[in-house]
Amino acid sequence: MDIADTTNPKPAANHVFCPPEARKFVLFSAILASSMGFIDGSVVSLALPVIREDLGASLVDAQWISNSYMLFLSALVLLGGAAGDVFGVRNIFAAGIALFMVTSAACALAVDADMLILMRAAQGIGAALMVPGSLAIIAKSYPTATRGKAIGQWAAFSSLTTAMGPFIGGMVLSFGADWMWRLIFAINVPIGLVALSMLLSKVPRDRPSSKRRLDVMGAILATTGLGLMAWGLTALGLPAADNAVSPWAWIAIGAAIFIGFVLWEKVARSPMVKLELFASRAFTGANLYTLILFFAFNAILFFLPMTVISGWGAQEWEASLLFLPLSLFIAGLSSYSGRLSDAIGPRWPLTVGAAIVGMSYTGLALTMPLMMLWQVTFPILLLNGLGMAIVVSPVSAAVMRATPEEDTGLASGINNALARAAGLMAVASLGAVAGIVFAKVLGNAAPGAEFGAFNTQSLDAAAETLRVAATNSAFVAIAAISAAMCFLAAAVAWLTQPSWKKKD
Repeated sequence: MDIADTTNPKPAANHVFCPPEARKFVLFSAILASSMGFIDGSVVSLALPVIREDLGASLVDAQWISNSYMLFLSALVLLGGAAGDVFGVRNIFAAGIALFMVTSAACALAVDADMLILMRAAQGIGAALMVPGSLAIIAKSYPTATRGKAIGQWAAFSSLTTAMGPFIGGMVLSFGADWMWRLIFAINVPIGLVALSMLLSKVPRDRPSSKRRLDVMGAILATTGLGLMAWGLTALGLPAADNAVSPWAWIAIGAAIFIGFVLWEKVARSPMVKLELFASRAFTGANLYTLILFFAFNAILFFLPMTVISGWGAQEWEASLLFLPLSLFIAGLSSYSGRLSDAIGPRWPLTVGAAIVGMSYTGLALTMPLMMLWQVTFPILLLNGLGMAIVVSPVSAAVMRATPEEDTGLASGINNALARAAGLMAVASLGAVAGIVFAKVLGNAAPGAEFGAFNTQSLDAAAETLRVAATNSAFVAIAAISAAMCFLAAAVAWLTQPSWKKKD
């Protein structure tokens, strides 16, 4: 599930390019595009056990079915936002939808894991153009007087689809044939066609608002550095014999390239990342907080469905309901938490929110062996929803408050990219942890078994019990690490964010 920043879109001039009669088509296409991105990110985690069984995919394959998408989205989302300024936001938004739609169809037709991973990477490129474009085109199409209302409608409908999408997808996966996981990708084709047809037939082209160059070299360095580090972290979970090159070598090379990206951003004419912004302690702290907290959040979001479906035998629709409170809490409480942050400063909301999420993940770590989905796990996840609802608006506001007005769009993009990069690193590194713990607990009881995969072997009762215990132990390790990260994020917020007395 992607958490979108709906509080501070990139400022636009009062002059708008879109006539009043076409604005409803802009809004509807933006809602459809956002829905594709949000639903795709959440439902794929539910479908991974079925995908693995159908395509014969390994745990590493499963990680990269997710990671290939997140890698290109996180590394290129800033470039995608800048491309809208250079080539026109309607053109880039439409190109993103078209690429996302075509690659979704290719994902639905994937014949093996390698093809799915490759198409997911291409889908991530499309999303990097589409995701920032959905909000930017609204901001550029509506005048100041009605822009806030339009963004509110976009956020409300996007939250609704985010909440309902996984449940509908879970129902299809639970009661349909094994091949029906392909529908979660194929559904993007008709949705994309509707959005694209409205954009191209009803919405005029906008004039580019910038003549600056795109930071292509920065995008290449960021993508390569993040990708090599993520691959190295993933490879830590593989047997030594399967690694022709040490995982630490990949991590070191990736880190060196990423340092090169930072150095390049200092001298680039039109950098993707304005490094001067990090001179602010509050800005740096808010982004570090985002990186740490969303590392933990994405780890639970990715590995928990895999655990309860493959280990506990839960249906996909049941796993989808575990995160329904998250969407409902965010939709219901984000506005209040944002006003609270404005009144007292971001320190307390960010600290308390992260601590509540940490308590939730601690509860998961302590109770997973009980395997009581509705009596224990679901109530614990209510805390996760509450904590994230407290956090989402204040963290965006904290970033904006620490940023000069002329850089708010860029700052929002940086924060969004960091949240997605956190998910990339979480899936890569904690997938390795899960694999190592699973193998250590299972031993030789079920050769060939992997964490998060359905059991396809004929195991005796003792071996099956041990396989389930190994699955739970692997997730306990993930939840414990995630809980520690949340408490660390709370400490970062307390030490770096401002606070003030509430005004009467």
